Amino acid sequence: MLDNPRSPRVRSVAKLAKKTARAETGMFLLEGPQAASEVLSYRPELIVELYATPTALDRYTDIAQTAVDAGVDVEFVTEEVLNAMSDTVTPQGFVGVVHQFPTSVKDIFSGEPKLIAVLEEVRDPGNAGTIVRAADSAGVDAVIFTGRTVDLYNPKVVRSTTGSIFHLPVAVGASLGDVVGRAREAGLQVLAADVKGEDLLVARRENLLAAPTAWVFGNEARGLEAEDLELVDRVITVPIYGYAESMNLATAASVCLYESAFAQRA
Repeated sequence: MLDNPRSPRVRSVAKLAKKTARAETGMFLLEGPQAASEVLSYRPELIVELYATPTALDRYTDIAQTAVDAGVDVEFVTEEVLNAMSDTVTPQGFVGVVHQFPTSVKDIFSGEPKLIAVLEEVRDPGNAGTIVRAADSAGVDAVIFTGRTVDLYNPKVVRSTTGSIFHLPVAVGASLGDVVGRAREAGLQVLAADVKGEDLLVARRENLLAAPTAWVFGNEARGLEAEDLELVDRVITVPIYGYAESMNLATAASVCLYESAFAQRA
């Protein structure tokens, strides 16, 4: 059992909370039973190291069995070691070190996608991760993080996806202009979700959303820049019928993605 929270091995795991360490190693930090279960079930080949407290492994017997079935060794650690490794105050018994696995933008569009989510300068990790989760739920073919968006492998982003990061292709680092160009070449229309756009109900009435679509979601505070809006085919807004001052970005993205998913499956 690993029991020294100040050992070099523990420190090397904890460093993955920092972007510089993730860039140098090509690995990222995974925390919690849900994330551990998903990576073991869907992408066990990505796991470099998986740590758990004996109490956690006794509690989550399904995870223990999945690890055995996947041929992944789980190393026992003390609560103090797990806390030292983790980016959270309560890591819930599991920490993993996992290889980064971004998909290329070229590969995404060569797969004849019907629905894509593009994040342009989304800065809040919780929003970014929740949009990945919503995209997974709506059956989106892929998600693209442009170069100005928060790091996909930020621990808060990874936690917010609740394992969806392992379910669908996610590309990182491309420019919005390049993504829009590739989307059009692949036969997708490009729609932007922005408060300056036309009502979503207009797009629904026109049956606009049934076509293959790349949705672009912008910064939480500023939305999309004017030059970004000029790149897209249409700008759509999710109407607010009550008295809320604004809508959370991840909520608006979920509505847009599901509207397209409904229309494409109608």
